[in-house]
Amino acid sequence: MPPSAAPVSLAVNRLWHPRLSLASCVRAVLSRNTLGVNLDDAQRFNHFPASPLCSISWWFEGCSEMLDDSGSAVTPGSTRRALPMRIAFGGPFTRPSASWNPGPVHGMMLMLLPDAVRQLTGVDPEAHLDRLVDVRDVLPAPWVGLCEAVLAVRDDDARVQLMQDFIDPLWQAERPRLALDGHRYLDWARGLAQRAALSASGRSLRQVERRIKQWAGQPMRELLGVGRAERAFFEALAAEGDGRLSWADVAAQSGYADQSHLVRATRRITGFSPEDLRRRIAEDEAFWAYRLWQ
Repeated sequence: MPPSAAPVSLAVNRLWHPRLSLASCVRAVLSRNTLGVNLDDAQRFNHFPASPLCSISWWFEGCSEMLDDSGSAVTPGSTRRALPMRIAFGGPFTRPSASWNPGPVHGMMLMLLPDAVRQLTGVDPEAHLDRLVDVRDVLPAPWVGLCEAVLAVRDDDARVQLMQDFIDPLWQAERPRLALDGHRYLDWARGLAQRAALSASGRSLRQVERRIKQWAGQPMRELLGVGRAERAFFEALAAEGDGRLSWADVAAQSGYADQSHLVRATRRITGFSPEDLRRRIAEDEAFWAYRLWQ
């Protein structure tokens, strides 16, 4: 798909970082509001990378259709399936994903660390890998009540406030003693490994690896791979800002064997090469979610 016109306006996209007390539980809240914005078909795509996070998504207005082929060769005619629910729970995604909005949309996504989801709700992240399901089919009743309350509120800031006010006391009561700040995937993954290694229920390498996969839904090598890719993303942003972007240097600074290793990892997580991804983030409206992290 050739890049669409330059991004319409970052004003329709918003990101909220969690309050400090929720940093080891909530990664962020994202919203997208295209009501009253004139978009062509290509600009109504939404591209997302593979991610270890779980999510709760709301559609306040409009709807989304998931693309069956979420690679780089998506077009307005790509096969897609409508999501029938207005509130969806998503597990970690092991591959890039893409959706399309058939018209104007206003939605919001709460991004949660998978071990926190398991701790707070009892939901197994691994059972929901690469899936979006109705929250009523998976979350306990108090969480469903929160989801429905958020849907009824009319202001985005008030919605985020409601989410955090609900989760905060639950997390303070249940958070692991060694829970660490989840602001970067590598820090979170290493903290998860430390907590697994110090667990009293067994400390052999196999037991630690099994515990990590149980808590996060994916093995440690996958979590570290996403963390390394995130580090490369921010290294590239810093280098580009200084006018000295070199993918070979980014690969070396981010822990890859060489530039080819970086290219393969980036394609697996995003569906695009590093340079193609950089260009699309700058030029393509469909990559709004990536721009929010910059």
